[in-house]
Amino acid sequence: MNVTKFISSISNNAIAGAFAKSWDLLDRYLLPVCSISGGSDSDIVLDIIHRLDVTHKVRYVWFNTGLELNATKQHLAYLEDRYSIHIERVPAVKSVPVCVKEFGYPFISKVVSQKIHNLQSYGFDFKDRNYDEDLNLFPQANDGLKWWHNIGSFKQWNICYNKLLKEFLIVHPPQFSISDKCCYYAKKKSFAAFFNHNYCDLSIIGTRKAEGGIRARGNNCFTHSDNKGDVFRPIFWFSDYDKKVYERLFHVVHSDCYNVYGLKRTGCAGCPFNPTLFTDLLLIQKHEMGLVNAAYNVFKPVYDYTKLYREFCNMHGSTLPLLEEDFSYG
Repeated sequence: MNVTKFISSISNNAIAGAFAKSWDLLDRYLLPVCSISGGSDSDIVLDIIHRLDVTHKVRYVWFNTGLELNATKQHLAYLEDRYSIHIERVPAVKSVPVCVKEFGYPFISKVVSQKIHNLQSYGFDFKDRNYDEDLNLFPQANDGLKWWHNIGSFKQWNICYNKLLKEFLIVHPPQFSISDKCCYYAKKKSFAAFFNHNYCDLSIIGTRKAEGGIRARGNNCFTHSDNKGDVFRPIFWFSDYDKKVYERLFHVVHSDCYNVYGLKRTGCAGCPFNPTLFTDLLLIQKHEMGLVNAAYNVFKPVYDYTKLYREFCNMHGSTLPLLEEDFSYG
């Protein structure tokens, strides 16, 4: 394939740019590894990289977090068949159920869970005091206290980013441990361990700026690191529109999670970080009731706590967006 001619034939700038940058980087690295999740962004990244990897040097890897949809596993087999590749299935360093048991439950988002975990680690009692009083009582919890008192560097790092959350925690302080460690051990640390053990020199992932969240805060599709290895995000600048154009141009087929189940996003089944958590559980249980039961067994306390928080917001006149139909479980 004449890559230069191929790229110049693409009228969409974001897509052409993704191919150009990918071609340049693949030429410079010896042992690149591409993380495959089975999600729609990951599908496009795989399609881009495979089209350019003429020497077949890229390794593809999928990490089993312990709460994975059968539809995702079936999609991996489809991808292997379509592209004539092998996707390595690797167990997580610690599965999601193990992380929840050891560190605590994920609640609302990574930032919220991280900050509450910090506060709980130093015995914070979730009382309504001023910052100086709290800092005097819990000096080691300063990171969490900045979040609690809305003095973080970014709006997302302040408790006010989530409606009435501070008021809720004062009235209903958590009676169980909260933590963001499941994402860290089941995904981030697992990838890092694979990367280092196999002496890889470039990690390729499917993060997009438009998807938001803490992972998409940067302003570059490429990150160089002398210690942790370089990271490339081929579709970092893709909008939702660019994704649709790519899917149409290159006939990308996504998993049944989207086409049959009706999910908007994939990931760990039943993850409490999902803003449409209960709606998605309803969709999944029509096809994989066993997995829904497994998620319920892992996350029941935080499911109840999430419902309590949403009810609290509604009682105080602040209806949460994407408030879903009730999901009855158990």
